[in-house]
Amino acid sequence: MAASGSSGLSRLPILAKFGIGVALVALTTIAYFTIFYSDIASSIKSAETKEQNLKRDLRDADDVERAYQQDLSELNTLQLRERELNKVLPDNAAAPAFLSALQGVANSSGVSLLAWSPMEEARQEYYAKIPMQLKLVGRFHQIAKFFYGVGQLDRIINIEDVEIGKPKAVDDDVTVEVDCLATAFRSLSASEKAADPKGKPKATAGRKTR
Repeated sequence: MAASGSSGLSRLPILAKFGIGVALVALTTIAYFTIFYSDIASSIKSAETKEQNLKRDLRDADDVERAYQQDLSELNTLQLRERELNKVLPDNAAAPAFLSALQGVANSSGVSLLAWSPMEEARQEYYAKIPMQLKLVGRFHQIAKFFYGVGQLDRIINIEDVEIGKPKAVDDDVTVEVDCLATAFRSLSASEKAADPKGKPKATAGRKTR
């Protein structure tokens, strides 16, 4: 059978043999593209999809990074502002710090701080007053320098109820004793704001029911 088939093929014209060869090459090419190229194309498409997803993830990560940096910058600004405000209006009484600030101004102005007496804190709606009775001695210009220096402190401190007396001549100059009330302030916490000035919770208005 094989011999007869081979002899039959050999009896075909050259043009027919050429056509059969072309057909075989074509079938082989089609089979290659069908089996191998389709897999390669699928792999390329999958890789392109992954690349697009990675680019999208990268853009999202960049957006998150920018938002984080912006939030961090705003947080740093708020913390800096809070520290500055805390110098002006601390959130605690800090009587030693209050007295230390006054003593520092007294030393720089040449005034002697003879006595000090912290007084009871007085709460207002949003802040609390921290009064301290002071007794000073010094020359007139030194006393004036002390009052000016207190006004230049970061922390808000008021000087009031000033009484000047007991003038005394010292080295062609006159010293005086000064009694005054120095008042610092502090901010109230949320729980303190929710309470009345005596520290009791504020009563909430309610509707009467019959």
